[in-house]
Amino acid sequence: MKVTDRWYSERLEQDITVARWGTYGAPVLLFPTAGGDAEEVERHKMIDHLRPLIDAGRAKVYSVDSVAGRAMAQHRGSTQYRMALFNRFHDAIASEVIPAIHSDVGGPLPVVTAGASIGAFNSLAVACRYPHLVRSAVCMSGTYAVDKFIGGPFTDDMYFSSPLHFLPDLQGHDLDALRSRMIVLATGSGRWEDPGEAWDVAKVLGEKGIPNRVDDWGPRYDHDWPTWWEMLPTYLDDLLP
Repeated sequence: MKVTDRWYSERLEQDITVARWGTYGAPVLLFPTAGGDAEEVERHKMIDHLRPLIDAGRAKVYSVDSVAGRAMAQHRGSTQYRMALFNRFHDAIASEVIPAIHSDVGGPLPVVTAGASIGAFNSLAVACRYPHLVRSAVCMSGTYAVDKFIGGPFTDDMYFSSPLHFLPDLQGHDLDALRSRMIVLATGSGRWEDPGEAWDVAKVLGEKGIPNRVDDWGPRYDHDWPTWWEMLPTYLDDLLP
């Protein structure tokens, strides 16, 4: 059964939608691809492939609109606005979406974040920015140097949104917390894939002592949904209780 909630976010100055599948289990927050909405994962049959974990009560799956990714894909507003929107989107996830998940599951359980392409970027960024809220991240076929798709002068908003940029300077409690988390960087090497993106992130994570691994599934795996149908259930089966 699917449940959909929608509310107006003051942070984003627009509505945001969160969809949910399952009745109990560890919370898993899926981020869509660049222009996707909260129900993209259902339309593209990812929920069908996660159904064994959902039906077994191991996963309660949530997904949210790709607010910042959509603005980027549609070239909406100035480049400064698009960079700022990523920063505000991550804030809305931490301050609105994850608290709503906590209310739904009945307590402050840490979530697993996951996503593909731009969804992988958001999954990684939220895990690294708010490690007290996230237990692990599954980042598939990631596009992590988001600033190159936005263009324009690099801003502080982009710095704080982009793990490739803020992680080298990260210190203190957030870094300590991240060192007890796990980041999975999965990729194929087929059509439209760039494994180098995952290795760039792994280098930054490794230099900060943050547990991670890069899995290259090989040339049969393209930057497309059938690849992610195989990847995500495999990793969640390993990461979830």
